[in-house]
Amino acid sequence: MDQTSQLTEFGKILIFLIIGILLVCGTLFLSKVLAPNKPTPLKLTSYECGEEPTGNSWVQFNSRFYVIALIFLLFDVEMVFIFPWTTVFGQKSLLAAEPMWGWLTLIEMFIFVGILIIGLVYVWKRGDLDWIKPEQKLPHVDVAIPKSVYDRINNETYKVKEFSLEGVKPQPEEDTAAVATTSPKPGFKPTFRKG
Repeated sequence: MDQTSQLTEFGKILIFLIIGILLVCGTLFLSKVLAPNKPTPLKLTSYECGEEPTGNSWVQFNSRFYVIALIFLLFDVEMVFIFPWTTVFGQKSLLAAEPMWGWLTLIEMFIFVGILIIGLVYVWKRGDLDWIKPEQKLPHVDVAIPKSVYDRINNETYKVKEFSLEGVKPQPEEDTAAVATTSPKPGFKPTFRKG
């Protein structure tokens, strides 16, 4: 007598997810119970990508952090596409059934990896992988305005005026009776079609 599995494929996925959630929650709970809790002012400071947290928290961070992170994600996520390819390419039954299948997948992966290498060379040549740029290049524009004018504008300090209600005249209230008697006409004439 054949016994069929009472657990479907979705049930196996559900059990896998439940076990994963329990393991993560259990690990977090154990670290909360077993870890020593000795806060110091140094430990309570925020840690921002190796930068010393000083000053206002609304400062703009250098864009190199984000560029390096995006480049890492680009080339790291592409590995996700290579793993399924290797499982399909490595199946001897597929290769035995159609030998051209192996050559097609091999050429396809060479094209895919070639595009990734072209992207890596492009990023490398632009200098986005250099953590410390060797020199700062100031853009040069041919204009008739001297550089001293720009320097004077950039070095100028501006004062913000204090807000005050003194000297502000209150607006007269509109007559509500006059507004209520006049009804606005629509700017268009609606037409209805019989369907």
